[in-house]
Amino acid sequence: MREITYRQALNEALAEELERDPNVFLMGEEVAEYQGAYKVSAGLLQRFGPKRIIDTPISENGFAGLGIGAAMVGLRPIIEFMTFSFSLVAFDQVVNNAPNMFMMSGGQFNIPITFRGPNGPAHQLAATHSHATENFYASVPGLKVCTPATPRDAKGLLKTAVRDDNPVLVLEAELLYSSKGMVEPPDEDLLIPLGKADVKREGSDVTLICYAQTVPIALMVAAQLEEEDISAEVVDLRSIKPLDEKAIFESVAKTHRVVIVDSAVLERKFVIAFKKPFSMSSMRRFCAYHRKMSRCHTMKTWSAPSCRTPKNWSPL
Repeated sequence: MREITYRQALNEALAEELERDPNVFLMGEEVAEYQGAYKVSAGLLQRFGPKRIIDTPISENGFAGLGIGAAMVGLRPIIEFMTFSFSLVAFDQVVNNAPNMFMMSGGQFNIPITFRGPNGPAHQLAATHSHATENFYASVPGLKVCTPATPRDAKGLLKTAVRDDNPVLVLEAELLYSSKGMVEPPDEDLLIPLGKADVKREGSDVTLICYAQTVPIALMVAAQLEEEDISAEVVDLRSIKPLDEKAIFESVAKTHRVVIVDSAVLERKFVIAFKKPFSMSSMRRFCAYHRKMSRCHTMKTWSAPSCRTPKNWSPL
């Protein structure tokens, strides 16, 4: 194990996946000549060349669509958005095309594409660079969304995302790019499964559920609570889609109290959608009968009901 920054961990993940699979390429604004707006792609152009590290115009909708087309013919594009606020320009590509193509093609086309870049508020950024987009994308069937908080998680989750045969969004925490943490050496193939939460701190009195830039905040609060003889358990979701409900319920069953911490604004925050199934599932521990009915989390098909769904298709 050695200590590296969050930025270096992402750079290593990109380099290792580019080296491992010739079908992988990186594309986005300033990823090549400028070596990334946040220097995440530093050195990759010199190592892998301009055919695999590709600068684009300011045209998110265009290069996101190009990436989806490349994925349809067997390549594994990594699309960098300079900020995920700019992904809204490509909303149709990310929300309509990438997650739906596998089902709408009857299973003929996998879309092994990774969308990555900084997400959420940071220091000295304008309003148009500060949106926390996880709540948008976590509600879309067919997309997977991961939110790493440490250098180790950033590297392991990004490598796993690149190898996934479905569209995955890696929402990086801009405030954490310079943060440091212990990570396995490059000769170890570090993969962290999507949908697997991590207990960053054990506790018995209250559960703090967090992800991305709220993880260090939760850890700081837990340390302060310890001085008041309150034992807080910190659960880092790491992925919010798929969501590790088992880890959450096990922690809350132990502490019987929960605080959910995220960086989105109150009116549209991810946890509003998250709290309802969480509360109802937890209630089953205490209630003999409880039921909730709603629309399934899946695509709405146009075809007749007799149309067969692809055998391996999943709404996640």
